[in-house]
Amino acid sequence: MKRNWVGLALAASLLVNAGVLGAVVYTAWQRGGPGELPYFGMPHENLPEYLGLTAEQRANWHAMEQGFLADLTSDAREIAAHRERMIRTIFGERADPAAVEAERAAIFALQERQQRRIIGQLLKERDVLAPEQRAKLAAHLLRQAPMGAAPVRP
Repeated sequence: MKRNWVGLALAASLLVNAGVLGAVVYTAWQRGGPGELPYFGMPHENLPEYLGLTAEQRANWHAMEQGFLADLTSDAREIAAHRERMIRTIFGERADPAAVEAERAAIFALQERQQRRIIGQLLKERDVLAPEQRAKLAAHLLRQAPMGAAPVRP
């Protein structure tokens, strides 16, 4: 019985994380798509201005972000679907630990894919930016708080 509670506690923790991500996607959907998504704590359409991108850099930036944001949104929808199935399994007539674990594993894999996408995107953006712009973006990202943590102040 004790092991079952540990699994449920893990599932609840995962649900909170997936819920936050789901809320971001839902908010973006309510506003008409990924154009309003915050990009590391700043609406992404403000980031090129903040970094002082040239017209050429801005064109490259926007071209790179289109597929990236669409992929993140797609991943978030998949995570939300797995989250919903996991919740229904946990609170259904009879909780099936194997089914809960399968949904948890699927969510974990999708979250890992998202992290890899973000790192890949940052590496692409790095190549477009001048050294002072990279430093400015790095400082901005370092000020952002990880989920559940207090913001870091310089």
